[in-house]
Amino acid sequence: MAEPVVAVAPHLRSLRDLPSPPGLPLVGQMFAADPARFHQQLEGWRRECGDLYRLRMGPRQFLVVADPEATAAALRDRPAGIGRLQRIVDVSARMGFPGLFSVNGEAWRRQRPMVMAAFDPGHIKRYFPSLAKVTGRFAGAWARAAASGTPIDLQADLMRYTVDAISGLAFGVDTNTIESDGDVIQQHLDQVLPALFRRVMAPFQTWRWLRTPAERRVDESIAIVGRAVQDFISQARERLARDPSLRERPRNLIEAMLVARDKPGSALDDGDLAGNVMTMLLAGEDTTANTLAWMIYLLARHPEAQARARAEVQRVLGGERWPTTLEQVAELDIVEACAHETMRLKPVAPIIVQQAHRDTAVAGVEVPAGTLLIFLMRGGALDARHFPEPERFDPQRWLDGGADAGSSKRVAMPFGAGPRICPGRYLALVEIKMVIAMLLANFEIVAVDTPDGGEARERLALTMSPVGLRLRLAPLA
Repeated sequence: MAEPVVAVAPHLRSLRDLPSPPGLPLVGQMFAADPARFHQQLEGWRRECGDLYRLRMGPRQFLVVADPEATAAALRDRPAGIGRLQRIVDVSARMGFPGLFSVNGEAWRRQRPMVMAAFDPGHIKRYFPSLAKVTGRFAGAWARAAASGTPIDLQADLMRYTVDAISGLAFGVDTNTIESDGDVIQQHLDQVLPALFRRVMAPFQTWRWLRTPAERRVDESIAIVGRAVQDFISQARERLARDPSLRERPRNLIEAMLVARDKPGSALDDGDLAGNVMTMLLAGEDTTANTLAWMIYLLARHPEAQARARAEVQRVLGGERWPTTLEQVAELDIVEACAHETMRLKPVAPIIVQQAHRDTAVAGVEVPAGTLLIFLMRGGALDARHFPEPERFDPQRWLDGGADAGSSKRVAMPFGAGPRICPGRYLALVEIKMVIAMLLANFEIVAVDTPDGGEARERLALTMSPVGLRLRLAPLA
């Protein structure tokens, strides 16, 4: 089969033909880059330079792409044409999670069927009672905070929820970080993705040999999470040994992955399994929790959208405190529209960094093998050519009667695009709708406070999170 062509143009431009932001000789923009707000800097340079420009970070030169059509075409060229940065592959492997997120080529092809099988909607339907249980526990924790008037550390609480949800759904383990005041796995998971981002972005890989106290703490957290992953795998193997019928109907994601791993002729090994269990924990905690934090923040600032979503929740649940069936979750169209609008404005992955595996072209620009690319995933989503009043929070864009929702989804791509689109996107939307339905069915949002009383600040640490949100709730009258 012929390999896909990313772009066809009679006269390709070279990277040096593209505009570039002001920088210094040899190092370019390296010393101007601020890792915590690098995505905003890239978006600012896009306003100066256009949808295609070049960037230099010391010895590394990048093609920056903000056009959504060119982005989607390029991301469809994975894994043959482009893929993860080799540095991400190397750093992830050294940190102990060479899972689907970070591998390329044959390793990706080998692992993807196992992970996709684990996230099949049919599996998630069987796991749903575990998610409902975790949601009920979460409702109790927030009810106690509302009754006492205690502000909630929003992201920390949401990350506890998502860790408990992915542990129950994926591993059949009740971690109950929601009700724990002790040392919980979530505290160690919180160290890993920011460290991955920091190590990947560092101009020089000093962390490999300069063992600072901060780097030693990261390694300790990685070791603790790694031991927990091995425990999850051992417990799942014991369940399969006790009850062989589970091989036909696995009850959670890790059992489904073990079944795929153990099939005759499988090319998977224990390292593939452990790497993807670690990846599920990391991705399942961070991305969904941050999307929920942004969504609650935006709903608090848009009472009309909040009221529409609340009315839908009350109609669908009919007096229940949270969804108890997937059929109820599927009926929450307005809540889902609010989620899509949140992800358009506040995508937790605002940039995707890739590397060309072979000579190719993107939007008429020649891209030799080895070229580094940065895709700005919010470029088209905040462009008036694609979304009228693009800065406005308007969930109606995603509903019947609004703008062309199908076209909108091709412009705003919060889960990526092409063969490497996020395999957990269905589960993420279910979790988001569960939490928001529980929130709106039980509580009034009194306020979502920021540290300085202004707009929430964005901070990039592989994913984009809001800084320091505090949620205040009151029981719904």
